[in-house]
Amino acid sequence: MSDFPTIALLGPGAIGTTIAAALHEVGRAPVLCGRTAHPQLILRHDEGEIVVPGPVLSDPAALSQRFDLVFVAVKTTQVADSASWLAALCDENTVVCALQNGVEQKSQLEPRVNGASVLPSVVWFPAQREPDASVWLRAKPRLTLPDEPQAKRVVEALSNTRCAVELSADFTSIAWRKLLQNAVAGLMVLANRRAGMFSRGDITALALAYLGECLTVARAEGAVLSDNVAQDIVDGFHRAPADLGTSILADRQANRPLEWDIRNGVVQRYGRTHGIPTPISDVVVPLLAAGSEGPG
Repeated sequence: MSDFPTIALLGPGAIGTTIAAALHEVGRAPVLCGRTAHPQLILRHDEGEIVVPGPVLSDPAALSQRFDLVFVAVKTTQVADSASWLAALCDENTVVCALQNGVEQKSQLEPRVNGASVLPSVVWFPAQREPDASVWLRAKPRLTLPDEPQAKRVVEALSNTRCAVELSADFTSIAWRKLLQNAVAGLMVLANRRAGMFSRGDITALALAYLGECLTVARAEGAVLSDNVAQDIVDGFHRAPADLGTSILADRQANRPLEWDIRNGVVQRYGRTHGIPTPISDVVVPLLAAGSEGPG
């Protein structure tokens, strides 16, 4: 493998723009691909801004090569529509790093990547799209990857960048811990409120009960998580800025499809597989699905 792998990024939204900017800063700017052509990407952070020159390609036919490393940052609701991009970007020599929510990244992407190796990740930073199409990075970017050979390509690509990369021998536990955080954030959609809503005592109690349900399912799936994880997650929302949103809330407010199944429905589905009652999921999931897909 070359010390300088060819890199592409599919989905220059909030997370994708952050990774593209981190790579651009050290002279490894990826080829940018997405649904909409843009002349550039702009990432704003506490010290200023990074402008990533485009263009963002919007036609897979414009590509003339496969890539060594492809970061996939489209929402899971957009994976099927990205099939032509994935076919054009990937072959059996490609490592696909999924910058996506959930614990089912490999099963969702593997049928569409021409035999490429799919490497799941956990994204640990808040970044949000602003009205002017720039992205506001609100914390230091960090990724966790499974400790396996394919991760080396991502570690090398992001070495000496503003995005830290950690490897974990127990990626399953970390991925489920992040899923619990994403699942309880679904309550923000139902309330149409940002993180400040967790300062209410009744919301804290509901969140803890829901996280307890999610934790039981996560453990049945092999995650090793402590009894304190629910309280730790809620405490994190208590410490967050009151105006901190989440991607699923932004999608609901923009009337876009929601990642309800990959973030919340998965708990209900796996609970049924293991015979675990999920009474809170049985309320939350239909409401999120209806908010995403209607009718009405």
